[in-house]
Parts: sequence; C-alpha cells; structure tokens
Amino acid sequence: LQMCHIIIPQKTMKRSSDIYISCISASHNVSPQGKFVAIVSATVETQNPRAELEPALKLLGPIDEMFVNVTDNFEPLADGTKDKCFISTSYDATSHFETTVVDVLEMWKRITGAPLDLDKRPAHVSADE
Repeated sequence: LQMCHIIIPQKTMKRSSDIYISCISASHNVSPQGKFVAIVSATVETQNPRAELEPALKLLGPIDEMFVNVTDNFEPLADGTKDKCFISTSYDATSHFETTVVDVLEMWKRITGAPLDLDKRPAHVSADE
C-alpha cells in the first residue's frame, strides 16, 4: 500500500458531515519505509473535536505521533462583484480540495463573467504545447 483515501460517510457516524482520511507513504518521500503519514479531518460538531475523530483513528492502527489542530473556517462577507475584492473561503475538512475547486470556479465566473473553460486554448498556444 502506497497511499489511500477513505471517506467515512456522515450517516454511518450519525454526524452532519463526513470524516476524511488520507494516507501517504515513503513512495511520496514523506516518511521512512514502512511508515505512513495520515491526515484525518472533519468539521467540528461537538465540544470535543479529538473524540469526533476516534472512529477514523481506530482504522489507522498504532499511531507513533499525533498532532491535533483545530482551525476556524472563514468566508468573505461579500462576493466581490461590487468592490472588485474577490476573496476565497478557507480550506475545509474535505480532502482533495473539492470545495476549494468549486469556490475558485465560482470566483472565476464572478471575476470574468463567464465559466472557466479548460478546453479552450489561447490563440498563441498550439495543440502540441
């Protein structure tokens, strides 16, 4: 196993949001051979965030070292269309940046007035580039 990604569905844990586990290994040059770096993330729903992660932590097996960090999420007060100050939201618990991508795509549309089209090439770029 070189890496894995697990999403624990909210309904199975009687939560309002999913719990995410991402594991990477020595093949990514982030840990010694035979060791993994795991990131467990969730949106805090109680006064005991550490306990909320317990179902995910049990899946990991023995843990050599653990850091727990709780961060606030922020979002802009306005969408930027009036003052032309476009601010993205904070990263959230979702892995693979799903919500961040949606936020950036929506911001692009507010800035340019059109959805981002990644299939469209600038006139000066050939198909071979």
